Amino acid sequence: MLEIIKNMFRRKTRTLLTIMGITIGIFAFTVMGSMAEKIGQLVNGGTRYYADKVTVIEKNASMISVPTPMNIAKSKEIAAVPGVAAVSGTIYTSLSDEMGAVSMGPPASITATELNAYKYESFKITFSSGRDLQEGDEGKVIIGADLVKKLDAQVGGTVTLRDKQYQVVGIMNKTLTAPDNSVGIAIPDAQKILYESLPEIIQQQVKPEEIVNGFTVYINPGVDPDKLAETINQKVDGIKATGPKAFQDQVASATGILNAILFGVAFISLLVGGLSIINTMTMSISERIREIGIKKAIGAKTRDIMREYLVEAGLIGLFGGLLGWGLGAITVLLVNGAMQDSGNVIFLLTPRISIFAILFSVTLGVLAGIYPAYYAVKVNIVKALREG
Repeated sequence: MLEIIKNMFRRKTRTLLTIMGITIGIFAFTVMGSMAEKIGQLVNGGTRYYADKVTVIEKNASMISVPTPMNIAKSKEIAAVPGVAAVSGTIYTSLSDEMGAVSMGPPASITATELNAYKYESFKITFSSGRDLQEGDEGKVIIGADLVKKLDAQVGGTVTLRDKQYQVVGIMNKTLTAPDNSVGIAIPDAQKILYESLPEIIQQQVKPEEIVNGFTVYINPGVDPDKLAETINQKVDGIKATGPKAFQDQVASATGILNAILFGVAFISLLVGGLSIINTMTMSISERIREIGIKKAIGAKTRDIMREYLVEAGLIGLFGGLLGWGLGAITVLLVNGAMQDSGNVIFLLTPRISIFAILFSVTLGVLAGIYPAYYAVKVNIVKALREG
């Protein structure tokens, strides 16, 4: 092994440049893969949330923006549709009334839901400290894990939302999904916030307690949520009901394309690194023709020479992979740390990404070394000794 490492660094500059080629590729893979993992976790969380329910918003509203207000009385019409077990009014709005920085995930938000159908909810939130909201908890909030530092929140303390103070009763456990970047409040409090954000001409036509901007529809056992959404759309005017398929079509498919682009850029970087290994190893072998001939002359077997050069190529891949992963991990930690104050954590470095990055770099090195190694074992002994 020491001889192999010594041979690797006969041309230190060339070998180091080759290692750096792998390093850049693995660095790109680690950083972009961590971003893709974060996006994937958000999508998976959304998929689990929407899997067994129907979401209702105003007919012309978009699923991926703050929905348009509706009258809470609409829930009675929705509840009358066959297959509906319960309906809860919901409110979703941004945490701040000011435009913030671009977010790589769901923006920091204020959310609220009627608690009348809580027993039907399968997507349960747990708490690292404190408790969940209860009926009558006006003026109280629960805080998502990614917003604790941004809001300087602790159970028993207070936070300021839209220029008003609220008491913190719970800190949610990290879910790696949308709730991490949200503040949960009571429906009456959310209705006041939503009402105050409406144009004055609309405020004159409604009362705060009458408005929500969405409904969560829980279904009876055995009912297909996508078919129920179609039925609700047919029977209730002025709304748009969507089932799990709509989330997959609008969000999951789009993020799948984004992830493919992220990984594609990383793999192109790795391909360049692999080609540099082929170049380095081929040049190294051409400079060591006499050495190979001597080894063959004294009895070295084909598999021994093949193994030596494959190990050398694998070590180049390993060194480059470890360095690239290390730089990528440091970058992820630094960027996440810098953005933690804003609640916008955009990377998730998982063991899967880390292990794959290292294994892939070694595999890439070995595969890139196959041709040079094959070239080495085909060296003619007599010709090699003459060239020496």
